[in-house]
Amino acid sequence: MSASDSPAPRAVRWALLGVMLAMLLSMLDNMIVGTAMPTIVGDLGGLDHISWVVTAYTLATAASTPVWGKSGDLFGRKSVYLLAVVVFVAGSALSGAAQSMVQLIVFRAVQGLGAGGIGALAFALIGSLVPPRERGRYQGMTASVMAVGTIGGPLVGGFITGHAGWRWAFYVNLPLGAVALVWCWFLLKLPADRAKARIDWAGITLMTAVVSALVLATTWAGSTYPWTSWRVLALFAAALAGTAAFVAVERRAAEPLLPLRIFTGHRNFPLMSVLMLVSGVTMFGCALYLPLFQQTVQGASASDSGLLLLPMMAPVVVVSQIGGRVMSATGRYKVFPVLGTACMTAGLLLLSTMDASTSRAVTGCYMALVGVGTGFLTQMVTTIAQNSVEMRDMGAASAAITLFRTIGGSVGVAVFGSLFNRALHGPAPVDGVSPASLPPTARDAYLHSFVAGTHQIFLLGAVVCAVSLAAALLVKEVPLRGRPQTPSGSGTRSDEAGARVPGAGRAAS
Repeated sequence: MSASDSPAPRAVRWALLGVMLAMLLSMLDNMIVGTAMPTIVGDLGGLDHISWVVTAYTLATAASTPVWGKSGDLFGRKSVYLLAVVVFVAGSALSGAAQSMVQLIVFRAVQGLGAGGIGALAFALIGSLVPPRERGRYQGMTASVMAVGTIGGPLVGGFITGHAGWRWAFYVNLPLGAVALVWCWFLLKLPADRAKARIDWAGITLMTAVVSALVLATTWAGSTYPWTSWRVLALFAAALAGTAAFVAVERRAAEPLLPLRIFTGHRNFPLMSVLMLVSGVTMFGCALYLPLFQQTVQGASASDSGLLLLPMMAPVVVVSQIGGRVMSATGRYKVFPVLGTACMTAGLLLLSTMDASTSRAVTGCYMALVGVGTGFLTQMVTTIAQNSVEMRDMGAASAAITLFRTIGGSVGVAVFGSLFNRALHGPAPVDGVSPASLPPTARDAYLHSFVAGTHQIFLLGAVVCAVSLAAALLVKEVPLRGRPQTPSGSGTRSDEAGARVPGAGRAAS
């Protein structure tokens, strides 16, 4: 693909809108369903299985992510992405029609399979359409999708459930998914080349087992079972043993599911994996416990839970846009993950100082600092990671980065949940408690424990971010790839199905 053949920025934006719409669907879904869960349980029953509605989705998403990413590298990212959207929409239709909690759990797993493909391939498609040097022009679009998904999900979920019933929390995905499919089919233009290679069935089996064991262990630890229970320890041991076996298999595979060369070719990729893991830990923790603190301690309305995150998410959009444009103009990027981790560390430290007298305005300022750090970090991490690998590994690399964020979120929620529940074990149970309904002495004790729990969560998050700052400082700034310049008829081009990008060889190694 010569420079003259490259799509214009306007065409790229139109193509990316369809990709972003499907990505928004998968991000909104969990938030919407979480809001609708009390109504779902009231209709279908099965309260003792409620956690599996979320676990099945998360497990299927995480376990399928590497498979989708590699499939895109082998068989064409556009066609595989469209298949993922179809699976997600089908899972949504089935979930909306579920007649029992068991059916809903199974159909949510189908939804999760589709969501794994959407998450893995959305960033790979962006990498195919836009070279890293030009990526900053479009970062605002991705950041906006993240913000809308986080803030809008609870609001949309509450509105739909209250006015149309919980089944429409799933059915709403059908028309939007159809629009995304048609949009991408006609406007997403990529080469249709397919690679001829044997599928790495052993790698797929081992990776699925490893991710499943890890997600189940972090989901159950500290809630369903103690961290030291034999079930949790056995799952962690299985994940460790499976990882060792997976590495051994991938070394010998002709076309490995997760090529080890993406981790060994340049130090930036493993460093970005660490940063994305930390980003998952902090973002999931903040999104879960900040609204809870504002509602319980500061008296905010639960109906506005999505808006409570606005002070954190708005800076993500603005800063991501500014940082992206600076990166595109200068080609420099190391400063952004350094600034990002530093701001997140400072913001989380300040959040750990909150108590019952902290105003919502002050909390909003602390949240904004975390948002600034996230804006500098999240999109830059993906760009730097993709710039560190060859085009043929773009899908696998993007899937790996997405997987690390998912695992980071699972681990973060598990650890934070354990700390939080330990702090609250005495005065009152966490769920369903309104401090205003408690006697004054019990209310004060409850709020004190609540503040202590959030203090531990954000302090631990700050420590984790401080460690990741060291990883950011080790980033090696190598030139960002731009549009390949090829003489007419030379036969060298940018091939989305796996060819080597000119200049991507050892420039990133």
